[in-house]
Amino acid sequence: MKHKFLFFFLFVLPCSFVFCQTDEDSNLIYNYSFEEHIACPKRIDPYGYMNEPLGWWQPTSGSADYYNNCGGKQCHVPKNKLGIQMPRTGGSMVGIYCSLTDYREYIETELKEKLLKGETYHLSFWVSLSEYSPEAVATIGGLFTTKMISDTTRQMITNNTTKIVNNVKQNISSFYKPQVVNPFARVLVDTTDWMKIEGDFIAQGGEKFLTIGNFYPAEQSNVNYPKGLRNILPGAYYYVDDVELYCLTCGKTKQEGDIQITRTQDTVTYSVGEVIILENIFFEFDKSILLPQSYVELHNLINLLERKPNMKIEISGHTDNKGKDKYNMELSLNRAKAVYDYLLLAGIDKKRLKYKGYGATKPIADNKTDEGRSKNRRVEFKILNL
Repeated sequence: MKHKFLFFFLFVLPCSFVFCQTDEDSNLIYNYSFEEHIACPKRIDPYGYMNEPLGWWQPTSGSADYYNNCGGKQCHVPKNKLGIQMPRTGGSMVGIYCSLTDYREYIETELKEKLLKGETYHLSFWVSLSEYSPEAVATIGGLFTTKMISDTTRQMITNNTTKIVNNVKQNISSFYKPQVVNPFARVLVDTTDWMKIEGDFIAQGGEKFLTIGNFYPAEQSNVNYPKGLRNILPGAYYYVDDVELYCLTCGKTKQEGDIQITRTQDTVTYSVGEVIILENIFFEFDKSILLPQSYVELHNLINLLERKPNMKIEISGHTDNKGKDKYNMELSLNRAKAVYDYLLLAGIDKKRLKYKGYGATKPIADNKTDEGRSKNRRVEFKILNL
């Protein structure tokens, strides 16, 4: 039986992969302060792609920026190409345009676990306006979605859906409505200190991704022109740090009639021979280089293997049927090996791991459609021993 790779897990210290109990354990955001990174940022590229901080990425072609005290001159802290600011904590932060113009930038991450329907959550993060900006805005917020947002736009993200009306396909575009947004009346003008954006919301259930940015057009963003800004940049540019998400009601005992009901996370059982798809493993196009979007899913697997020390698995790579068989077989093998190598670096004993590439020989969907081919391009693992 195949099913999605979903389970409750403990927080892992990325630096050592050792379990611990700290105040950060209940924070549902991985790498919440952007400290963990796969590379030091070198420069600000207006058409670049942010891929240095683990577990964070840009969901559009708007080039979000990563800053670290190990970075190059353009990306250093506190002084960098786009402003002067110390991170709120640690030595790292991210920067995005939340502009007066149509140009926008966003950052996105995958949550540690799906949000539970009907539970109340609290999101908070901190921003600071670059003094190089010409203006400030108010409506920066956090959007929770069940699916990862991936768009080539460099403008404001919109929710694009396709509907069939009278046998005619229609593309419908609407604004996203973030669950948490800074109040319209509170313009985010501080260039020295950090300003906290926070709010509570009730989950619809199944939300797995968080996107941060400005989801409102300029006329609804309360654009303001405070004195003292240097007017060097083309729009309102904000540094972002310390993103936190907590469930306020999960696990609380609720009274229903005369029965005490305690809400708990569903547990998942596993069996030898079971095949589990790693739903959110991403590679560079036509390569076997893992992208940062894979971070959370990989750590889900690490947590599972550490909780079940007798489990042995075979990691398998698969492709669609485009291209030559020999090439597909090699690509699938190399992608499986990339996951295998990541687990080894995390401290998983190599005796518990195998990897294999199957190319296009084991499709799970129709290769005649784009959707089917997308499902066939996957990495999964088979449980060999428990």
